[in-house]
Amino acid sequence: MHSLHVDLGDRSYPILIGSGLLKDPRYFEQCIRGKQVLIVTNETIAPLYLETVLAALSGFAKIDTVQLPDGEAFKTLDTVNRVFDTLLEKRHDRSTTIVALGGGVIGDMSGFAAACYQRGVDFVQVPTTLLSQVDSSVGGKTGVNHPLGKNMIGAFYQPQLVLIDIETLTTLPDRELSAGIAEVIKYGMICDAPFFEWLEANMDALLSRDPDALAYAIDRSCADKAAVVAEDERESGRRAILNFGHTFGHAIEAVQGYGNWLHGEAVAAGMVMAAELSCRRGWISARDVERLRALLSKANLPQQSPEGMTVDDYLQAMSVDKKVQDGKLRLVLLRALGDAQIVADTPKDQLMDALRACGAG
Repeated sequence: MHSLHVDLGDRSYPILIGSGLLKDPRYFEQCIRGKQVLIVTNETIAPLYLETVLAALSGFAKIDTVQLPDGEAFKTLDTVNRVFDTLLEKRHDRSTTIVALGGGVIGDMSGFAAACYQRGVDFVQVPTTLLSQVDSSVGGKTGVNHPLGKNMIGAFYQPQLVLIDIETLTTLPDRELSAGIAEVIKYGMICDAPFFEWLEANMDALLSRDPDALAYAIDRSCADKAAVVAEDERESGRRAILNFGHTFGHAIEAVQGYGNWLHGEAVAAGMVMAAELSCRRGWISARDVERLRALLSKANLPQQSPEGMTVDDYLQAMSVDKKVQDGKLRLVLLRALGDAQIVADTPKDQLMDALRACGAG
């Protein structure tokens, strides 16, 4: 087991990474302060890991559970209301802890419910997908989607603990594994060029689920994200670099319908769009863009826009992105490989050219 620390003053918390952690009650007991626990999971994860977590918690907590439908399409206020219903029906008080057992959708909704219930209760992230382990479980972003925009309703709310058991990745479908690798690649692109080079050399090991390679990639990704979050918890500045590729990716998800493309797949295509635009700004080379495309291809991830999406589709969807300020779209672009910056003065013709270069009609 390896431990990282997210340094946020009185909101600081550990990230524990290892094998078999779900079976050990010590890791849960050290951060659960009350006697009540609600485990929030979904119908896919529950048959795999719910009994293990129940056994770990049963010695010191009174446990209730709620199983939600699986998928990005269910990341809504209506679904979160099922969590509130269970909390109220089972008479959970302010000392309760919500345990999020699942991928990023479960973690985001559970954290949002924890932020809102009785104006804030503790929660623990137990991410079971690679994407949630390296990205959504760390940093305190919680929320739900709206038909007009992804993650437009939510709160910054930090967990007490992130518990990452890499054994959960043995049951992860190949497509989900690749989607998680997209977020891993992102860290190399935005702030860690040596990690990008490591990924170029070790992608086969990640795809074959080599435990050492996975543990290293998760640890390095979490360390990179924790460092950025510690500088800017509420995304008033530098933290926005973590959204590299996401403005384009969120547009894909909104237009295609949530769940048709996995989040990591949309981010992968979005990163290529951002890289193409960075190249057109004269900041990175065509060779850098090709390296990104080659690595995404090796990871079985898309590098082009979905068929049928137009430039206008992107422009309309991106106009309601959270990073729009004072009517100006801010994009995360690359000054160099491993050096991302937030840019608010992108010429529209260059943006449109980059979208067309990635297949937008």
